[in-house]
Amino acid sequence: MVYGLPEINEPNQLCEACVKGKQHRQNFPIGKLWKARRPLEIVHTDIAGPFDITSFGGNRYYITFIDDFSRKSRVYILKEKAKALDKFKEFKEMVEKESGQYLKILRSDRGEEYTSNLFKSLCKTHGINHQLTTSYTPQQNGVVERKNRTILDMTRSMIKEKYMPRTFWAKAILCAFYLLNRCPTKSVKYKTPNEA
Repeated sequence: MVYGLPEINEPNQLCEACVKGKQHRQNFPIGKLWKARRPLEIVHTDIAGPFDITSFGGNRYYITFIDDFSRKSRVYILKEKAKALDKFKEFKEMVEKESGQYLKILRSDRGEEYTSNLFKSLCKTHGINHQLTTSYTPQQNGVVERKNRTILDMTRSMIKEKYMPRTFWAKAILCAFYLLNRCPTKSVKYKTPNEA
């Protein structure tokens, strides 16, 4: 029993607007054959933004990279989408040196930042199989889409709980990623993403 916490009274009826607001499409079938068997075999990526309020550094986006094997996430805060290629190069170099493995498959949506000739050329040069999702089907990149949703929920909660200005969103996002990399997940048994 924990002392000092306020007592919470459960509502006696469901809020219909809340239920409708949280509805989403049916899940795509889960394919266990798609799960990576070693680090960097599959990396999921996506860019979130633009946010209506810029951060203190003048940023409006963030890019996420998630290793399918360990579910460890990396995030980079961006001023503009055009910096995605630079951050991908930085991410690739860092994780390949850390793990001793090579990035094999990169899964992303069809955003302009991922379909540019420079991005295609980089993937081809390094032998990376770049898998693009079907247009208007974010479910195919569900790992990173779900992570972005979780991160944004955590970010809003942190900012509102401490009555902070919304310009702190970038710092709150970095904090949320830090925490999630150190918390257990169903996708990785008996380890945190950092340990895996």
